[in-house]
Amino acid sequence: MIKTEFHIDQDLAPYVNCIMTGKNSEIHSHTNIPLYADGYPGIMFQQSDEGFYLLPQEKELSELFLYGQTIRPISLDVKGPHNYVVVQLYPFASKYLLNIDPKVLNDECYDLLQIEYLDIKGYQKQLRASVSTSEQVEIISTLMRELINKHNVVENDSVQKAISIILRHQGQLKVKTLLNELSLTERTLERNFKSYVGLSPKQFAKIIQFQFSLNQLTAANYEKLTDVGLDSGFTDQSHFIRTFKNYTGQTPSFYCRNL
Repeated sequence: MIKTEFHIDQDLAPYVNCIMTGKNSEIHSHTNIPLYADGYPGIMFQQSDEGFYLLPQEKELSELFLYGQTIRPISLDVKGPHNYVVVQLYPFASKYLLNIDPKVLNDECYDLLQIEYLDIKGYQKQLRASVSTSEQVEIISTLMRELINKHNVVENDSVQKAISIILRHQGQLKVKTLLNELSLTERTLERNFKSYVGLSPKQFAKIIQFQFSLNQLTAANYEKLTDVGLDSGFTDQSHFIRTFKNYTGQTPSFYCRNL
């Protein structure tokens, strides 16, 4: 997936982290897109002749769907020509869009075309007829507005602040530090966080810490993998390797060899 520069309207900026796109015109191509835990759900509109599949479940995906938190290593698989646009959301956004328990979306995808309380087929028709990615983003934005207005979920500032703090610390903080900054009890924070994000604050922080280490591996030139683990806040090399393998199914060294 390639991050792209699209204008995000002010009313949706609190919900949208970024826009990503992908395209392949090769008739005999076979594309596999790894989805590693990153803490962000998203809405995806895809078009392909052969269909997009979620692996390892081998589940054929809807043309328009919302995916939740990714915990286990999964991937999108497609053969032949295809294109897609992904609106990556902030961790709490799926709650505002669907008002369902976000835990049911962990490692899962919700078929938005099954929605019956708004004209979802009309949105699908517009997306299919659109001739540019910018048009598709605008159509998805309008759909998001209607979903948010439909459910009118009460905002939870403590959850959004907790997410901001965890991101600022790159996942490298203890829950006690988080509680002190928010002036909340651990029970209250955990209940609210799970209700809006689908994960505990500790789980989310670990995912953000892992993502930081993944970005370090991809972008930086380290002589030793040990340095990546230490710079990412892991207590030792075995802890780093164990966490990395849990989220990717690969060791850091194997991942680097296949970049």
